[in-house]
Amino acid sequence: MPYVALGDSSASGPLIPDQVDANCLRSNHNYPSLVATALDDKLTDVSCSSATTANMTAPQGTAPPQFDALNRSTKLVTLTIGGNDIDFTSIIGTCASLGATDPTGAPCKAHYNSGGTDQIKAVIQQTAPKVARVLRGIKKRAPHARVLVVGYVDLFPDDGSSCTSATAPFAAGDFTWMRDRELTLNSMLATQARRAGATYVDTYTPTIGHDMCAPAAERWVEDLVPVHPAFPVHANAQGHEAEATAVEHALHR
Repeated sequence: MPYVALGDSSASGPLIPDQVDANCLRSNHNYPSLVATALDDKLTDVSCSSATTANMTAPQGTAPPQFDALNRSTKLVTLTIGGNDIDFTSIIGTCASLGATDPTGAPCKAHYNSGGTDQIKAVIQQTAPKVARVLRGIKKRAPHARVLVVGYVDLFPDDGSSCTSATAPFAAGDFTWMRDRELTLNSMLATQARRAGATYVDTYTPTIGHDMCAPAAERWVEDLVPVHPAFPVHANAQGHEAEATAVEHALHR
């Protein structure tokens, strides 16, 4: 059946072999490609690194609006979006640079709460209506499609531990704070999916224990200096395999 994959770098699979779109850093072994192969679906993958909710209806460099891939014959849509709307890459960079100032503390948490409010939670709340508009836009353009909102994988230790190092230069106390912000983002996505009548796919739970602090052989998410072909702080090929499995399970439920 016609399947359209929408989303950001967490869907496109930057640097994972083989890269088939240099502009969007898209892999033919990302989770959409694996799902399409498993289901024997005809895939149109327009996921693109750095995409935001705005790029559903607006071009991104030479890439046309992602919604251009949708039509009334589309039967399946997967969507991973929101991370760039909250500028997660900038948050990671800030936390990495602040880690050296207080390696045993939580300087990044203090930075983003300096005004007395949790700035990241606030921007996640501000992103919620943007995601809602995206889901309404999908429904309008592909009214017969089953829509799956795919969450983000477990980036940091779920048990609250830390692995402060040269390749994960975050302060020990910030690992838990960053984990909780990701959980807040995933919770928002799950809520918006439910309200829109879409299916939320939890990719966080099946990747617990394979975060950036896991031993290299067990790591499905890379730290700031990847040991497997993948973009820093993103799922590698094994991570995308786990995401594909989660999507397939959701489809069969």
